[in-house]
Amino acid sequence: MVRQSLVILLLWEYNPKHMPEKIQQTLLLAALSILRPLVRILLRNGISYGSFAELAKKVYVDVAFEEFTPDTKKQSISRVSALTGLTRKEAKRLHELEHTDSHRSEQRYNRAVRVISGWVNDKEFHDARGQAESLPIEGSSASFSALVRKYSGDVPTQSMLSVLISASAIEKAGDRVRLVQRAYVPGKDPADKLNILGNDTAELISTIDHNLVSDEKDLRFQRKVSNHHVRSDVIPEFQALSAHKAQQLLEQFDAWLSEHEVDSGEQDSGQGHYVSLGIYYYESSKHEETRS
Repeated sequence: MVRQSLVILLLWEYNPKHMPEKIQQTLLLAALSILRPLVRILLRNGISYGSFAELAKKVYVDVAFEEFTPDTKKQSISRVSALTGLTRKEAKRLHELEHTDSHRSEQRYNRAVRVISGWVNDKEFHDARGQAESLPIEGSSASFSALVRKYSGDVPTQSMLSVLISASAIEKAGDRVRLVQRAYVPGKDPADKLNILGNDTAELISTIDHNLVSDEKDLRFQRKVSNHHVRSDVIPEFQALSAHKAQQLLEQFDAWLSEHEVDSGEQDSGQGHYVSLGIYYYESSKHEETRS
């Protein structure tokens, strides 16, 4: 009842004539569902409402400028002010704010993923059975340093070694390293873990947005399976089964994508396309479902 009353209040305050009230109400309820786990993470990490509100206003202004420009016209502060409900002065201030550097942890995450993918899929780093080989740390070829140079650009070998050891993805024995986890899951660095929140959630919401506005022939795959009546005693079994099957499937897709990459020269000129496919696991009790 509280959530419904809040939605009605928001509809009363913001009700563009071109959007049916039922669509607005559904969208605001969806936003509340998205915000609850997000706010939980923000509060846990000391992000106040004021900081979040400022960020939200900044994103409103940026998106209005970048994606809602009228045809054949240049976007204006006045139009952005009308679109967002912010004053012209506030819209101008936010538009002129510089973006913070948010790419460092994202780049580290992507490069670590590429190093492991190369280790798993590139024959140069395989043993006679076609499996990821235990590699010497240094060497001009078939070594960990060669792997890092090939798949992570200018990242120093020792830096990547530290990142992957921290994530328990590799083990070091003497002057050699071996792959123990065929996926990169950030380890001790909370910034790397939180970076996944931004990347993966944004990709899922962008896919849903694409499907909302695209023709049927252009829809992107977005599905899930769920069941509200699973016995609690079999949950661990399904967790293990789903993790095993999902990892197998993702490794198959990763191998296929690796085989179909553009040449290194084309990568430098921006010829490649970014493609992503994710799988997640979620569970909740009846009590948690009712509360949320």
